Amino acid sequence: MYAMWRLQVALCTLSVLSLSFGGESKARSCSEVRQAYNAKGFSLVNVPHQEISGEHLRVCPQGYTCCTSEMEDKLNQQSKLEFENMVEETSHNMRATFVSRHKKFDEFFLELLDNSEKSLNSMFTRTYGKLYIQNSEVFQDLFTELKRYYTGGNVNLEEMLNDFWSKLLERMFQLLNSQYHFTDDYLECVSKYTDQLKPFGDVPRKLKAQVTRAFIAARTFVQGLMVGREVANRVAKVNVAPACVRALTKMLYCPYCRGMPGLKPCHNYCHNVMRGCLANQADLDAEWNLFIDAMLLVADRLEGPFNIEVVIEPIDIKISEAIMTMQDNSMQVSAKVLYCSQVSVKNKNMSAFCFCLWQVIDIKEKLKESKRFWSNLPDDICAKGKLTESDDEQCWNSHTKGRYFPEVVKEGLTNQMNNPEVDVDITRPDTLIRQQIMALRVMTNKLKNAYNGNDIYFQDSSKFSSYLAGREKKKKKKAEIDINLCLLQNTGTSQNDNTANPKYDLKASLQPNTE
Repeated sequence: MYAMWRLQVALCTLSVLSLSFGGESKARSCSEVRQAYNAKGFSLVNVPHQEISGEHLRVCPQGYTCCTSEMEDKLNQQSKLEFENMVEETSHNMRATFVSRHKKFDEFFLELLDNSEKSLNSMFTRTYGKLYIQNSEVFQDLFTELKRYYTGGNVNLEEMLNDFWSKLLERMFQLLNSQYHFTDDYLECVSKYTDQLKPFGDVPRKLKAQVTRAFIAARTFVQGLMVGREVANRVAKVNVAPACVRALTKMLYCPYCRGMPGLKPCHNYCHNVMRGCLANQADLDAEWNLFIDAMLLVADRLEGPFNIEVVIEPIDIKISEAIMTMQDNSMQVSAKVLYCSQVSVKNKNMSAFCFCLWQVIDIKEKLKESKRFWSNLPDDICAKGKLTESDDEQCWNSHTKGRYFPEVVKEGLTNQMNNPEVDVDITRPDTLIRQQIMALRVMTNKLKNAYNGNDIYFQDSSKFSSYLAGREKKKKKKAEIDINLCLLQNTGTSQNDNTANPKYDLKASLQPNTE
């Protein structure tokens, strides 16, 4: 009996020892984890050499682990940082495109304006000499206002161009009739009816139409590039929610805690995590695509009928043509200089046209590449071989090595309700993303107006439009009464009612210039 008892005790002891040794055999080495953890820049102090019990873990599986609580916290922070860098790096080329193309287009346009002004100054100095130099501020003001409009100034192009021709008419009228001294009231009267008098022929009307359409398109286009740049830069700086950080840590670094630091996540697993973390960014995509489409439409205009080089480069020739038309009407001056100038400008236009055409085509191609960027961002980040494992059986599936079975959810905030990896609150859209959606919507509206040749800054107020319509009606009515008064050749008497108008009395206005 005693012998039997001794045998049972011996068997129990062996069983306990066997269990003890079996437990030790399960505690694998953490040497690979220590090496990988240290490569991330973390200290190895308090990092276990062998697996320990994992009940202290809050994110990773709580079996045997190579992670302490402190390690899990650091890997949590590392996951957030790496995710932010992933989004920044993946969106870098697209964002750089908007930055570089905006800079190139802006520099090119301003240089084009500067060259046009220099060309006009050089041509008019040679052609008109001292007379031009004495009146050069009229032309300088024109280019100053054009630049101010392009750079975002509150300039009404049509009114500004009308003012230019009115001022030029005043100066020309005085120069061509230098034997008289005109009062300011009389000159004001003459300038008011530039459209009716047509002293410059049809040049002002044609130039106004061309300049207005081209400048509206160019300014709106460069503003669109700037808005695209700003939106992309803001959205690329992601607001990482705590639930997203947990999911990222589980995907990227829980393999460390399980002793498999080299194991990459499964492709579909990565998709669910990224679509949950980038749900708000995906919601930007619809408005972003409409914005890109509108940019492409305006780019088409800049390639064709609203081409800025075709309009800007020959401005000097067109203004010179207008001046000589007025001279021709009053002094019968030959148009030979204009003909020579036109010949020289043709080749210059062709090279500039080709350069601009290349610029616009280049920008269009880059814009097309950026369509659906935000909804494709999770796919780009989770590219096989880059972040994820190409072998669906040899990948991290959120708890061990093996196939990932859950279905991949669709992109967008509302589709994250059933995301198995990220707990997304679909009732709280990201405020920053909503602001960028509105910014894109406003810019798209401006682009659509620019495509049709309309400047939204002077189209969006019904009161202002009504005011302009009323003012135009009054001007036309007043023109019927006053225009004859301005054109009287011998007296200050109206042809309609034979009554004197002292304001435009030529006896007071047309006095011999004794200077």
